[in-house]
Amino acid sequence: MKNIITQFSRIFVGILFIISGLIKLNDPVGFSYKLAEYFSEPVLNMPFFIPFSLAIALIVVILEVILGVMLLIGFKSKWTIWLLLLIIIMFSFLTFYSAYFDVVKDCGCFGDALHLTPWQSFTKDIVLFFFIMILFINMKLIHPLFSNKIQNSLALTSLFLCCFMGYWVVNHLPLKDFRAYKVGNNIQKGMEIPEDAPKSVVEMIFIYKVNGVDKEFTEKDLANIPEGATFVDRKDKVITEGYVPPIHDFVMEKDGSDYKDELLQEPKLLMIVAYNLAEANEKGLAKMEQINKKAFAKGYKVIGMTASTPDEIAAIRKQYGINFDFYFCDAIPLKTIERANPSFVILEKGTVKQKVHYNDTEDLIF
Repeated sequence: MKNIITQFSRIFVGILFIISGLIKLNDPVGFSYKLAEYFSEPVLNMPFFIPFSLAIALIVVILEVILGVMLLIGFKSKWTIWLLLLIIIMFSFLTFYSAYFDVVKDCGCFGDALHLTPWQSFTKDIVLFFFIMILFINMKLIHPLFSNKIQNSLALTSLFLCCFMGYWVVNHLPLKDFRAYKVGNNIQKGMEIPEDAPKSVVEMIFIYKVNGVDKEFTEKDLANIPEGATFVDRKDKVITEGYVPPIHDFVMEKDGSDYKDELLQEPKLLMIVAYNLAEANEKGLAKMEQINKKAFAKGYKVIGMTASTPDEIAAIRKQYGINFDFYFCDAIPLKTIERANPSFVILEKGTVKQKVHYNDTEDLIF
């Protein structure tokens, strides 16, 4: 019985680590954004790690897949199980921290393929911790499936394939797009809210200073506020989250006006997305005007989309001789549209027809 439970745990943990790792390895740039969120000052206050988020993301996801493979084939089981235990303890701490303090809404455990609430993520990690502990206690029951030569070959092949996949998707596009802006999706439909969609339940909280101490009062408590209390602030506390459409923060602003309703009706629209022009790839920036001319000749309206400041836009336009207009959108939706900075997106009346990394502009179809 002990052996059956141990072997089940081995298969369950190994497969889950491989699936979780491969989903994130499909989009390590997106996972790096999540790590940067954890490293930010409001969360773990470790901003010195933010510049290394992508490298850390690649190491973590490749390690996840390799450990899953090593566990399944029984390769160096002692080291494998110890590493799995350390990783799940680290993940459990992060998911508990984000859930308890409500600082990170989605851990990114399964990328954009499956969104889990912080408490769901923590529960998942506790379940994994339970099965890994079974493996830890019964470590001697984990035996290699093949000879040493085959074991070594399988482990090295897995490492090579993971490294190649990581290199490819960072320099091109994710092999599978799970985002709301994937090819074939319509942006307007992604912003629609069904009539019967559940509404958010929000409670107003009033903060008053009472005897030098800030205290919170609900609307029901307003009649009980002590005399002499001083109003400090008011905030909204979400009791129940209502329906949030897949696309809910997309705008196309210029000179204080939002032009998305007009631009998303264009039959031929090329969006050149660069969420941060100051950090954009120089090779990609140098291609912008050349592609603008080709698209314009084919009847396309060409616009830039960025979260950069007007001064940064002016500097880039002058440096690279760019003649199309830029529209503002927050960096978060722009990073969601495409991971490359810059990237090229063709729309037909709001429907995404093609998305291209700056390394693959020769693949654009006008």
